[in-house]
Amino acid sequence: MDKSPDAFRTISEAAEELDLPQHVLRFWETRFSTIKPLKRGGGRRYYRPEDVQLLKGIRHLLYDQGYTIKGVQRILRDQGARNVIAIGNGGPFDPLALAVPEPQHSNGHAAAPVHDDPADAEVETLIEGRTGPSFDGGLEDADREKLSEVLRNLLECKRLLDRAREN
Repeated sequence: MDKSPDAFRTISEAAEELDLPQHVLRFWETRFSTIKPLKRGGGRRYYRPEDVQLLKGIRHLLYDQGYTIKGVQRILRDQGARNVIAIGNGGPFDPLALAVPEPQHSNGHAAAPVHDDPADAEVETLIEGRTGPSFDGGLEDADREKLSEVLRNLLECKRLLDRAREN
């Protein structure tokens, strides 16, 4: 007999629904403070329906969108669990919603990028498609351009964060 959509799930039921091993769910509990299943006698975990939806969103961001754990932690912090739950339910996800506006000079023109950090040169090399297994074929020119634009935006965000940390 199938459970109601509103029923709590054990870790094995949640893991099966998400197509993940149970140990991954336990690990995610240590990395994402928003995952808080109820724990009963003997430490048995019970996931609420919203916990499972949050896990679906996290799974989508990690496995389908290619985010790191730190990246998903940042999304949870900046956009909240409700947004990640919406993503888990098939809602739209706009990675550029996290993007920081382009810095402007006093004359209103965009500031030129600065490449002081060796990591910047590495990212630029990846953008240009010279190295890296994920850039060796398999990508259409339009996809490569979209990916390059996202990497440029991320690089600019990193620069802005580095400048903010210096101040």
